[in-house]
Amino acid sequence: MEESSSTSMSSQKSTQELAMEGQKYLEDTIESAFQILSSLNDELSNPNLWSSSSSSSSPHPNNAHDATSSDTTHHFEMGGGALDEARLRYKSSVAALRTVLAAIPNSRKAKAYDVDPMSTDELDVEKLEDQASALRKELENKNKHLKNLIDQFRELITDIASWQSPVSG
Repeated sequence: MEESSSTSMSSQKSTQELAMEGQKYLEDTIESAFQILSSLNDELSNPNLWSSSSSSSSPHPNNAHDATSSDTTHHFEMGGGALDEARLRYKSSVAALRTVLAAIPNSRKAKAYDVDPMSTDELDVEKLEDQASALRKELENKNKHLKNLIDQFRELITDIASWQSPVSG
């Protein structure tokens, strides 16, 4: 259940947020791996473990062997718990890291859909076409007005020319 909720949460996050979350999980993974290695080192450095393997090869009474094997079993239970806990933490942090890594391309795709350069360009083209159409209409109206002014100016010149013409008499 945690994975599905973290997947849905991850799909809503930005790439930068996912990177920060991934870094946290990577640090947890490294810490868990270090704990696994430390637990293994403790297991292998335990003198009881080495003495039981060497004493089992040497002849001794059954009662002594049973005591040694019970000590070893107790040690495995004690050390194995820390090792198992570190393994579980490692597995869960690796799974969380994989989830975040899988979510990064999805967040980039979602971001690409949100801010699609083609749709932005198309919107810009539409705006520019509308603006060009409005400018054409304005230019057409101004040309009509200019034509009217030129016609009025011609009539004025014609009138002035007729006034200045010599009157025959």
